[in-house]
Amino acid sequence: MDRARETEPAYAQLARELREAVEAGRYSDGARLPTEAELARQHGVSRQTVRRAFQDLVADGIVYRVPGRGTFANESAGRYRRQLGSIEDLLALSADTVMEIVAPLRRGVDIDAASRLRLDTDLLYSVVLRRVHDGIPFVLTTVYLPDGVAAHVVDEPALQAGASSRNTVIGLLEPHLDSPIVEAAQSITVAPASARVAAELDCAVGHPLLRVDRLYSNEAGTPTELSVSCFLPEHYTYRVTLRRSGH
Repeated sequence: MDRARETEPAYAQLARELREAVEAGRYSDGARLPTEAELARQHGVSRQTVRRAFQDLVADGIVYRVPGRGTFANESAGRYRRQLGSIEDLLALSADTVMEIVAPLRRGVDIDAASRLRLDTDLLYSVVLRRVHDGIPFVLTTVYLPDGVAAHVVDEPALQAGASSRNTVIGLLEPHLDSPIVEAAQSITVAPASARVAAELDCAVGHPLLRVDRLYSNEAGTPTELSVSCFLPEHYTYRVTLRRSGH
């Protein structure tokens, strides 16, 4: 036996075996993987070991987990998965996805969004878009912009009704901003699909979604854009590496 495998931690060994099973097609066509309890019994390990193995597989995009339903293998065909870790990565979404405008850029009242953008008024601009890869929609996003920022793109054809383009909103804004966007404060939660979101993403009402809120700020720390996105967890991977300070 390979000496490296002899010293392989139990969670890494289980993750490797599950990865090989997925790659061999044992969990295709939407089949659910065994539960933590089932795998713990089958392999004689703790549920914590199984949980750690699943965490590694989720981080690598091999499987995805749906709360209340289970763990499923990611299918290579028709799936869009991207790891995001920087502003540049967000801008790069335009390289291999299409932005479709669901509701065009318009001015209106939104008290919550205005508050989060630290505005003195409740009036601001918003645009609703969905992003598509190989004809499959995987996220519905509402973008909120202060008047002064929206003024740069209010006549932008890519943000009008029915428009379809390989753009991002921050990509359209960047050339016009006196101070570039340098930070995106992000929060990630789980939310059920509303009727509108379900219709746009072709999923069931109530389907668990990954809600990602991003507040973009410029070099002066002034909020420039707020985006609220609902991702299908089957199509979205986010991975971050945490390190000790000084290492």
